Amino acid sequence: MWDGILLSGFADEIDMDLGKQIEVLKKLDIHHVEMRGVNGKGLVEYSINEAKEFKKQLDEAGIRLSSVGSPIGKIKITDDFAPHMELYKHTVEIAHLMDVPYIRMFSFFMPENESYAPYRGKVMDQLGQFVDYAKASQAVLLHENEKDIYGDVADRCLEIMKEFYGDHFKAVFDFANFVQCKQNTLEAYEMLKSYIAYIHVKDALWSDASVVPAGMGDGHVEEILKSLKAGGYQGFLSLEPHLSDFAGFDALEQNASQKKKMSGEEAFTLAYESLKKILEKI
Repeated sequence: MWDGILLSGFADEIDMDLGKQIEVLKKLDIHHVEMRGVNGKGLVEYSINEAKEFKKQLDEAGIRLSSVGSPIGKIKITDDFAPHMELYKHTVEIAHLMDVPYIRMFSFFMPENESYAPYRGKVMDQLGQFVDYAKASQAVLLHENEKDIYGDVADRCLEIMKEFYGDHFKAVFDFANFVQCKQNTLEAYEMLKSYIAYIHVKDALWSDASVVPAGMGDGHVEEILKSLKAGGYQGFLSLEPHLSDFAGFDALEQNASQKKKMSGEEAFTLAYESLKKILEKI
């Protein structure tokens, strides 16, 4: 660990039940959560009054949100934007209630087997509407490089950052997503490092795009975290395991081959331990 680093994670990968999420986070001494799914559905699908109950449970457990793990921007660029804008406004309300400025978001799914270029204007217009509202409501949008959206590879992430980067719009760096898009993460990091405000920790293999524990894939996780540390990065490292069907699990644990797949708690703990090993080295 280094000064100014805080661990968080998508605890819905442990279990959808908030009580179980809290139990495992406390066991691992993690005091933040990137809340995405809770008690059976997405956080932003709940009313403000329902979300207040989650806030109360988290407060009692001494756990805060690092970010709202929202689905904002995860619609097709050809979909009707108006209802999604209303969901976004509600998401900002949820973020305020949860006392967190950060909202993870995306830059719209692109039509398959088409050039992204014709959609650039619409992407920028709709992102601009998000950013204007974030500025007016004191929220901070964190754009994640996700597969099949406009900002999936580094050059288009850079386009978006050059357009909107500021106090209310910053970058999430996700190692595995870049690998799955056949984007070299070291190149992506060099292009985007001045815009990065948040890190998603998961790794992937170049060969088949499968997600693996941090440091076991082709995401150059250790090298990039070392560079972030040297550059004075302070902020969240958020675990997003995606490991329930991790093919290499049987090599990591005796008799593991008898299990069909890891439980959510096992997957999250493996992700945590893999990151911890890297942090101890750097």
